[in-house]
Amino acid sequence: MARALLLLILAFAAALASAKEAAPAAANPALEARMMALASTFRCLVCQNETIADSQADLAADLRQEMREMLAKGMTDAQIRRYMTDRYGDFVLYKPPFELRTALLWGGPPLLLVVALAALFLTLRRRLRASPDRFDPDTPEDADEPRLAR
Repeated sequence: MARALLLLILAFAAALASAKEAAPAAANPALEARMMALASTFRCLVCQNETIADSQADLAADLRQEMREMLAKGMTDAQIRRYMTDRYGDFVLYKPPFELRTALLWGGPPLLLVVALAALFLTLRRRLRASPDRFDPDTPEDADEPRLAR
């Protein structure tokens, strides 16, 4: 009984130790909503597949706080976007713009899909033209070739 009580106290203490302080929010709910909408357009530099708005990383929390301060100073969304891209590059944008240097990023997946479909089409066409006994497991592969006398 005492052992179970000790385990319960340790589990409770561990839960309290892992509790974090609530994330700071803007005094103005409209400003907070605008900040979250803007933060959802930026990639978390730690997680990389999450937006700053969704990420729980410390850097993302710092960037959200920095955006709150910039919005409170009266900066526009475009000014904040420019500040973030000047500081971190286009990589910080969750949806980078289509430019010559990002053309492969945008055109690569469709191009890869076209190449894969063409390879599949050619493979299936070659198989349809092949003789049926080529796929017979009982026929050795070199049955079509005459054996040389030893």
